[in-house]
Amino acid sequence: MEGAGRKEGHKEAQLSFTLAPGANGILPDRMIAAMADSGLILPAYPFVESQIQPASLDLRLGDIAYRVRASFLPGPGATVAERIDELKLHEIDLSDGAVLETNCVYIVPLLESLALPPEIVAAANPKSSTGRLDVFTRVIADGTRRFDMIGAGYHGPLYAEISPKTFPVLLREGSRLSQVRFRTGDAVLDADELDALHAAERLVDIDDADLTGGVALSVDLSGENANGFVGYRAKRHTGVVDVDRRGGYAVDEFWEAIPARGDGSLILDPGEFYILASKEAVQVPPDYAAEMVPFDPLVGEFRVHYAGFFDPGFGYAGAGGKGSRAVLEVRSREVPFILEHGQIVGRLVYEKMLARPHALYGQRIGSNYQAQGLKLSKHFRV
Repeated sequence: MEGAGRKEGHKEAQLSFTLAPGANGILPDRMIAAMADSGLILPAYPFVESQIQPASLDLRLGDIAYRVRASFLPGPGATVAERIDELKLHEIDLSDGAVLETNCVYIVPLLESLALPPEIVAAANPKSSTGRLDVFTRVIADGTRRFDMIGAGYHGPLYAEISPKTFPVLLREGSRLSQVRFRTGDAVLDADELDALHAAERLVDIDDADLTGGVALSVDLSGENANGFVGYRAKRHTGVVDVDRRGGYAVDEFWEAIPARGDGSLILDPGEFYILASKEAVQVPPDYAAEMVPFDPLVGEFRVHYAGFFDPGFGYAGAGGKGSRAVLEVRSREVPFILEHGQIVGRLVYEKMLARPHALYGQRIGSNYQAQGLKLSKHFRV
């Protein structure tokens, strides 16, 4: 039986990567596994349980971190390793765990490398738990001009750039801070397709949904959905957070709860980090995935949502959700900025899956955030 299973996996891999002309979609879990079977994903060690998500693959840190002087992109013709040699200040052994300090920049080679075919591209994003800890992380590939984007046909290693912004973090070889999606063709739904999907599935729980450029999400500052509170502000000068420790920390040692104001506003202080929630409850049907994008890139006063991937089944009734509010990781920039209740802060862009995943978000993969409201990362005890 075991041998038959391997044979079937290779057969599926051959089918999966002889893509029909014009194929459009994000590759689901079983195709990601088939990519690894086919040598298109090259892990240093076998995948661990739950590493393959419904529409993405978690990326694992290697055993060494390089403290570097500054963030960088290698650019065409240059490798990340070459730039590390030019910029590194010292090396940190992660094999037994190490603390990365706030506002320092580290580069960590990942355990997964890629040998992509010409029709598949990849895009990375922080995992939800990473974003909610205010750990700024991006994936870098050799020769690239952009963070988190890996071009079609890329053959080579991957690296994580990591810069904790609020809490010092303890991590180790095998820790998973980022995830990567694989897609072929143009998977994004156009306006007519999004309208049709909303009519069929009711993607958001309001009658007058704004679907221009994606499903608009606004911030909930009413306090009605969280016992009179609207969010959390991160404390400064805290202890260390172990990124692999679930439920290990008291909320009040790291966070200050923010009560709702009568006028439904919140002043964001420069340099502070906030966890808020969307006013709308959203869902992602099983044959689709979504990604949070900024409402308007020209509104530069604040940044919302480091971790933008929403998997198939997020908030979906058939996967244990009844519409889930999007948790918003918010950081103000140089000046204080007033957020108002109901202010649009981002849009969910929906994309087609190439096929339905075997496991939806919240099913069999221990998702911490299905049917969520305002919620901190899994590291904190409720």
